[in-house]
Amino acid sequence: MPGHHTLTHEVTDTDTAVTERATGNRDAWITTGRAARELGLKRTEFDLAVHLGRVRTAPGDGGEGRRVARAEIERLRAGAGFPETLRRSVRAVGTTEGAALMEVPRTRFTRLARLGLLVPVRFYPNRYRAVVWLYLAEELRLFAADGKNTPLLTGRLPEGLRSQLDAGLDVRPRNWRTRHLGFLLREADGPWARAGAVASLLDPLHVSQAVTDPYDRSRLHRFREAPLFHGSPGSPAARLTEDLMTAQDPDEIAWLQSELTRLTHRAREHRPAPRPASRCPGPDHRRTPRAAGPARGTPRGLLARWRRGNR
Repeated sequence: MPGHHTLTHEVTDTDTAVTERATGNRDAWITTGRAARELGLKRTEFDLAVHLGRVRTAPGDGGEGRRVARAEIERLRAGAGFPETLRRSVRAVGTTEGAALMEVPRTRFTRLARLGLLVPVRFYPNRYRAVVWLYLAEELRLFAADGKNTPLLTGRLPEGLRSQLDAGLDVRPRNWRTRHLGFLLREADGPWARAGAVASLLDPLHVSQAVTDPYDRSRLHRFREAPLFHGSPGSPAARLTEDLMTAQDPDEIAWLQSELTRLTHRAREHRPAPRPASRCPGPDHRRTPRAAGPARGTPRGLLARWRRGNR
């Protein structure tokens, strides 16, 4: 469960090589749109493949978006059973199709998902403002094929699980956020971007509690992941999406805050957040008040006394 893990992100030699090729020889990399076409994937399938780490991408030059190395395309095309194997690995299904695939009733499928035994990979709000969860067909097949899960697929669920469901347990949003955070961390380019990825799942109040320095929070804001868009801004669908992207459970919030504090501290050590230059005190240009008369000891003062003494 998320409350018992520390987020890590290791940069591999392969990742470094991909990045170097993407920022070096422009002929060695292509746009994500072209990569999707060459891999025979729909754009939604390609985006999911990137989210799952099936396809590695690298940042482009000058903020041009992410690109795919030509070597990465060749690696995938050389895989066994291409393109069917790749397409099958990113096939996402809803509750009805997933239940049929696992040969269980829809109600049983939904219960298993609410318990966190089936983890959604995507979601979208439908026209009735209900959340439609999508699951990897490949993961559902593996779950159903595992003999240890047979008691969960047939017969009565254990009393402990049924009591959790009766209490309203539904960890689908939380499990999706955890999965989405893994994607954000894989795509993050540098310590501040990793901290910003965690901040993306917290509301501003919880971010400010974890990161008290305003300059650190300002820099974090630059690296927060842009929210997913479902519907026009301010629409019910957009608000629903925003709610699903924001941590809700107290233990989930505490875990994310702890990670955010840790990652921000590491980012600050790597490169402190910019701060306003301190103003050095300059010379005092205030006008000196004019004296009322000649001061004692000045030439004018001595001349006046000499004149008074000779009268």
